[in-house]
Amino acid sequence: MYRFVRLEAEAVFAEEKTRHLFSMELRSLLTCLVMYVVYAAAKPTEKKERVHHDPQLSNKEHNDQENFDYDHDAFLGQEAAKTFDQLTPEESRERLGIIVGKIDADKDGFVTENELKAWIKKAQKKYIYDNVDRQWKDFDLNSDGMISWEEYKNVTYGTYLDEPDPDDGFSYKQMMSRDERRFRMADTNGDMIASKEEFTAFLHPEEFDYMKEIVVLETMEDIDKNGDGLIDLEEYIGDMYNHEGDSQEPEWVKTEREQFAEFRDKNKDGKMDKEETKDWILPTDYDHAEAEAKHLVYESDADKDGKLTKEEILEKYDLFVGSQVTQYGEALVRHDEF
Repeated sequence: MYRFVRLEAEAVFAEEKTRHLFSMELRSLLTCLVMYVVYAAAKPTEKKERVHHDPQLSNKEHNDQENFDYDHDAFLGQEAAKTFDQLTPEESRERLGIIVGKIDADKDGFVTENELKAWIKKAQKKYIYDNVDRQWKDFDLNSDGMISWEEYKNVTYGTYLDEPDPDDGFSYKQMMSRDERRFRMADTNGDMIASKEEFTAFLHPEEFDYMKEIVVLETMEDIDKNGDGLIDLEEYIGDMYNHEGDSQEPEWVKTEREQFAEFRDKNKDGKMDKEETKDWILPTDYDHAEAEAKHLVYESDADKDGKLTKEEILEKYDLFVGSQVTQYGEALVRHDEF
């Protein structure tokens, strides 16, 4: 999955900040700075990507006639599914029962398609939440379970604001102002204090619908070199391709020029506006999590009321979490298999 990419000036800032944070023994903050890193030192022929796609639910084929491996990965996440592969049928059912309680967000005793979809999406993007968990303590300076803008600003910028800006034209104050704007958008109640979910939206805005406007705005600011609020062809190509040291454009650059003319610039005015940029970097993909939630409900809903009870899910535990151990164990008592 292509991740959000920042402009080259921010990479310089990230490198300098990394050295500073090492001296402060805040090594876990490095993961946060990934959001700033770009391939400034990449080879001229390497392509920089800005398009965001959701990660796959599984790299296995979805074929229920042969096995439920795809469903296990989608429901549990690929790493957790490996753990369930080692459980007995009894252990699988017991753990599944605990999971059902977590999926039932409104605690009404039923698992709806939307609740199942939310659970699958969480498993799909577990690496994001793990990333936030790892660095949370570095920003939550007073350990109150929240992160204020002042806490984030102090950890991230510290004494840099008292130092002169580098000679390359990069401005710490401008970078901080940009971060503050994003923090304000992530902060849904406007108190400038972020909950875990709000801080996740701040660090990974491309994963939240209400943050997509800022993703588009920041992307346009990065690419729009002449400041007209639009992205023309040369700005589009220049953002992803470094001409330096390359006498001839690679074939993919020619293809990108054609893509810009045929698909990116929808109104054919020679430039991409805000909506065209959004369509480019945040394409509307097929929602695999929604499709899988529908599939699981369809296969498990015995009384066809459109929602699942705990009993209905446990009855189909092999579909949700059934393991290799389960299959092998059942085979041992089915003599006709031998």
